[in-house]
Parts: sequence; C-alpha cells; structure tokens
Amino acid sequence: QVQLVESGGGLVQAGGSLRLSCAASGRTFSSYSMGWFRQAPGKEREFVGSISWTTSTMYADSVKGRFTISRDNAKSTMYLQMNSLKPEDTAVYLCATYKRQYYSDIYYYTDRPYDYWGQGTQVTVSS
Repeated sequence: QVQLVESGGGLVQAGGSLRLSCAASGRTFSSYSMGWFRQAPGKEREFVGSISWTTSTMYADSVKGRFTISRDNAKSTMYLQMNSLKPEDTAVYLCATYKRQYYSDIYYYTDRPYDYWGQGTQVTVSS
C-alpha cells in the first residue's frame, strides 16, 4: 500500500518561508518521479513543481525562482522549500507519485502521470 504524508504547513507572513515534506512508503521511492500540487478554496488543483527520478526539476511560472523541490532517497522524502511567500500561495499543498518507474512524462504538470496522492497540508500566507 503506497502512502504519501505531507507535513510542514502552517501560517506565515508574506515574505516568509516554509519547508514542506512528503514522506513516502510502499514503493521504491528512488525510482519514481514526484510532484507537488496545490488547491486554493474555490479553485482547481494546480501544478506547483515536480522532480524526476533523475532529480531534474520543473516549476510552474508562478513559483519559479521562489520555490525549490528536492528529494532524499535515503529517507524516501521529497521537500518543497518555499521562500518569499505571497498571500496568493495560500492553499492546501499535496504531493503525488508517478504511476511508472524510471519515467518522466511530458504532461508532468497534469494529473495524468500520477496515481497516488497525499492528503495535503495547509499553507496560509497572511498579508
């Protein structure tokens, strides 16, 4: 049974930083690409960024230069370092894992490559 558990969310002032974690279990973490998404109230879920099994990263334009994704395969954990946070970053942040091993999908920014999702962690940025 694959499980993804996010942590690290909270309340922060605009301009502040948070680091989210996504702990994975139930499959060989190092061989799967992973992604971060977010969903704000009343809005559709949107792509934040992804990290491949080779550690290459991609980011949404809205977070590029402010957010950094990394992974620690020894700990089966993916991270999202968020700096210079803005009120519009307020959302539930979810992590997801690819369906296929050793694969990077050209549609990495959609739901298509992912099969398991975490429950999410709330990030609130006050102005």
